[in-house]
Amino acid sequence: MTLPDIRKTVVLNAPIEKVWKAVAAQEGIAAWFMPNTFEPELGREFILHAGPYGDSPCKVTELEPPYLLGFDWDKDWHVRFELKELEENRTEFTLIHSGWDENALTKFGQPHPVVRNIMDEGWEGKVIKALVAYIEG
Repeated sequence: MTLPDIRKTVVLNAPIEKVWKAVAAQEGIAAWFMPNTFEPELGREFILHAGPYGDSPCKVTELEPPYLLGFDWDKDWHVRFELKELEENRTEFTLIHSGWDENALTKFGQPHPVVRNIMDEGWEGKVIKALVAYIEG
């Protein structure tokens, strides 16, 4: 059975071009998320260096600058960054982390429901706050 996607939305006090550079460029992603070998090219494979969890293979599957970046993350997940230009040089950023299956295990043998809860808190606590700090700080 499929579990709900993780969805996080935040409004950033920055123009869309600045947010795009933070979420769709190797240096920007490394500053708020994790070290990587990302290149903004459709079909491009890259690595997220996930510290104690090792390297995660990824592949760019959606790319519409400066509005959408989507990538497959390891064997289980898909992540989308959606950007929407707002008035007054503000940008709405939405992260969608999908691919959760109630009966699946990660490559580390952990049940998806357990990992989903950890990731949900991680996206909210560390990553979204880190992204805001990186862009607005």
